[in-house]
Amino acid sequence: MTITVHVGAVVTWTNADQDSHTVTSVPPASQLQSPALNTSGVYRHTFTAAGTYAYLCTIHPFMTGTVVVTR
Repeated sequence: MTITVHVGAVVTWTNADQDSHTVTSVPPASQLQSPALNTSGVYRHTFTAAGTYAYLCTIHPFMTGTVVVTR
């Protein structure tokens, strides 16, 4: 999944699954680093710079996403 937001946007991830998940930047980036989110767990991040931010779930590495941040 890919979403596009503007600089300054707050993106919220909510775990609606029964399994735990994380939101973790794909190296070399390091901006996103959530703890394991249990059901209904929430993680928020404010994007302060334009760019493309790839992330994955470290528990289920096949689950990936991208946030594209524009000015």
